[in-house]
Amino acid sequence: MKTRLGCLSNKSDSYSDFSEFLPPAHETTARCLKLSTDEVVRWSESFDHLLSHKYGLAAFRTFLKSEFSDENIEFWMACEEFKKTKSSTKLVSKANKIYNEFIDVQAPREVNIDYRTREMTKRSLEDPSPTSLNEIQAKVYSLMEKDSYPRFLRSKMYQDIVNRMHAQGQRRSI
Repeated sequence: MKTRLGCLSNKSDSYSDFSEFLPPAHETTARCLKLSTDEVVRWSESFDHLLSHKYGLAAFRTFLKSEFSDENIEFWMACEEFKKTKSSTKLVSKANKIYNEFIDVQAPREVNIDYRTREMTKRSLEDPSPTSLNEIQAKVYSLMEKDSYPRFLRSKMYQDIVNRMHAQGQRRSI
């Protein structure tokens, strides 16, 4: 997947710049058919669906990186990993890392949240549990769903992916 997505890391306005993201048109192996036209179109049906699909999440992350606004999705992903943590020692360590990277007002990748949420999260992380970040994660998710997700769907990048998948599907059906 890294090979296919590596070309997405640069800002791109042309589909040829990120075409490696898609399965090659000339290959028909099962590995390459994991991304279908229907799946790419379904990304536009719900933000949850986009984030739950590995290529959808990768495309969305790449889009946000191209806009220099990937801190929200990176924070959301860190929260997802945080929830899976069982060890209380690791939970404290991860809580500190997430707070210092995304939540603190001096954080290098500070997410845009209100003062009340920031303070409530800070208190919650004093004795962290897997649910300590749920409220702030939900707020960041909502921001992405209302702002970044519609921009992604209107982007040339997403439109080119859909068009390329439609073109590949037509060639296969001939």
